[in-house]
Amino acid sequence: AKNKNNQSVWSSRIKKKKNSFFDKIGSSINVDKRLYKEDINCSLVHVDMLFKQKIISFKVKNKIFFGLNKIKNEIIKKKYIFKAEDEDIHMSIERRLHEIIGDDAGYIHTGRSRNDQVVTDLKVWMKKSTNEIIDSLKSLQKTFLKLAEKNVYSIMPGFTHLKNAQPISLSHYLTAYIEVFERDKKKFKDNLRSLNENPLGVAALSGTSFNLDRNFTTKKLNFLKPTRNSIDTVSDRDFVVDFIYAASMCSMHISRLSEELIIWNSDAFELIELNDKLVTGSSIMPQKKNPDSLEYLRGQTGIIYGNLVSMLTILKGLPLTYFKDLQDDKKIIFETFDNLKTCILLLNEILRNIKFNKKKMAELAETGFLTATDLADYIVRKLNYPFRKSYNITAKLVNYCDQNKKSFKDLKIKEIKKIEPKLNEDVLEIFDLKRSVDSKKSLGGTSFDNIKKMLKNYKKELKWKY
Repeated sequence: AKNKNNQSVWSSRIKKKKNSFFDKIGSSINVDKRLYKEDINCSLVHVDMLFKQKIISFKVKNKIFFGLNKIKNEIIKKKYIFKAEDEDIHMSIERRLHEIIGDDAGYIHTGRSRNDQVVTDLKVWMKKSTNEIIDSLKSLQKTFLKLAEKNVYSIMPGFTHLKNAQPISLSHYLTAYIEVFERDKKKFKDNLRSLNENPLGVAALSGTSFNLDRNFTTKKLNFLKPTRNSIDTVSDRDFVVDFIYAASMCSMHISRLSEELIIWNSDAFELIELNDKLVTGSSIMPQKKNPDSLEYLRGQTGIIYGNLVSMLTILKGLPLTYFKDLQDDKKIIFETFDNLKTCILLLNEILRNIKFNKKKMAELAETGFLTATDLADYIVRKLNYPFRKSYNITAKLVNYCDQNKKSFKDLKIKEIKKIEPKLNEDVLEIFDLKRSVDSKKSLGGTSFDNIKKMLKNYKKELKWKY
């Protein structure tokens, strides 16, 4: 009420008007206004604690509660005006609270600083956002599981160095990504531990002389425990780096899959087809259907990596405790979260609209002598040869086929006997692709029984419901 000229709260100390350019770069309101719910809710809890500790009266508490809830409704209904001169969301809300209830609004800042206030707001927001990412990844895993259940007996070549290596089940390939994104989920879940320490009440850096009850605010804000050192609390942004690192790993996994699907979608491979709503055309070539959605996913990884490097670089030169450099942490974390969540949702949509060319996969699996390892293993078991000897025999047989433009399927037993006379007719069974796949019964292998057991376990772990 007394601040008619919209002066900063520190104007009683700093007499000269701020340079307009500095005023612009010093304001973060356009970024951190996203934290308005967290800021208001944390303030409500803080004020409730101040009343409980008899630091403020019941009348003041009720006035502040009324004002904060009014502000929240104004923002929700888009009737609130965010002003650049407020600098950040904390001072914006405090300024509006003054307009609504007068000088009693000043009690809201008793026993706290923007230093602990912003860390608390950010942690509360990040806990919610981390759980959103975990839920999105779980939904993505379920999509992989649904596809895998439909493709247990679909045979495809497994690649190493992008060369045909051994035959595998398409289902086995798809469930590999359930494991990949399970590790990502675990990283985000691990991050929740450091996010679950309550910073509120450590004030600027040394604590406060007011008799605050930090256990009360910890319980009310759903933290597990209060932080233990006030200096470290306002300095700490490890939890921001942890989130962006987990996001970088997850984004990298999405990018690797995207690259693989781009290759599979190429005219050279033709192993998949993308739905028309997921591709774009060319401005000059009428025939083109470009996998831009997958290329978008691949490109976003670079942005998220850049955010990780940015945050690490900001922190690397900062002594304890708070510095203006940390203002940019929110912009970085918001962008990382938005990008990653969009990527997960887009990938889920792509997978739901992908068509596997199973015929082409099976045909490709018949090229490149994918059962060569099976033959080498068979010779070891059948003739009791050392593996290196059986390896050399198999290599000779592959060379023979290459020279005569034959596949293993085309071989007659007499041709095989020219290279290894001790082999009999039953060796021809080794070249059957389904037999090869089903023979890989070691734990984690691609045999059909293994896959069915894995699918059953995944359904249980993901609480799958049709």
